[in-house]
Amino acid sequence: MAIRVIIVDDDRIVRESMGIILSMDKEIEVKGTCSDGDEAFNFCRENNVDVVLMDIRMPICDGVAGTKKIKELNPNINVIILTTFNDDNYISQALKNGASGYLLKNISPDKIMEAIKIVHSGNMLIHPEAAARLAGMLNKREEVNFSNFNLNLGEIEIIKSIADGYTNKEIADRVFLSEGTVKNKISEILSKLGLRDRTQIAIFYLKGR
Repeated sequence: MAIRVIIVDDDRIVRESMGIILSMDKEIEVKGTCSDGDEAFNFCRENNVDVVLMDIRMPICDGVAGTKKIKELNPNINVIILTTFNDDNYISQALKNGASGYLLKNISPDKIMEAIKIVHSGNMLIHPEAAARLAGMLNKREEVNFSNFNLNLGEIEIIKSIADGYTNKEIADRVFLSEGTVKNKISEILSKLGLRDRTQIAIFYLKGR
């Protein structure tokens, strides 16, 4: 089944052009377009949606508020925020509200398609080149005290890799484990930390708490 995507942007030209681009990929089905977070929320309430590609700066309901509403409606819907590096506060708030990652608006079409598939597969997407900036943006002041959570060295390495934006496959290659084993270990990490998903693992690490 194709990945069901909606495009949320207050610029009609952006919505329409993005829709044409994404429709070129047979693995992606563009279910609709919306002009703000409220429209996206209502669309998700009435339709089956897998991934929301959402602009951050929009009138009426921006991407931050829209992400929160959609994730509260259905935690299984993945939200990717479209933004620039200048929107530091928006980015941190969107991630805290459950966004699965973000893209730069000048990213190539093939990377957008790839990102949708990565997020739909259950991975978080943080642009590798922005990892250091994101760490500072989330006010990381000290190293995480992992001793409080009964985590072993392998699990800590996986946590750091998630925060750096690596996919499960990439993490598996880094730590010399199968992708299935990495998925199982992430489930164990979530249980130990009392967290819900990969996004929260990254926020946990980057905030240093």
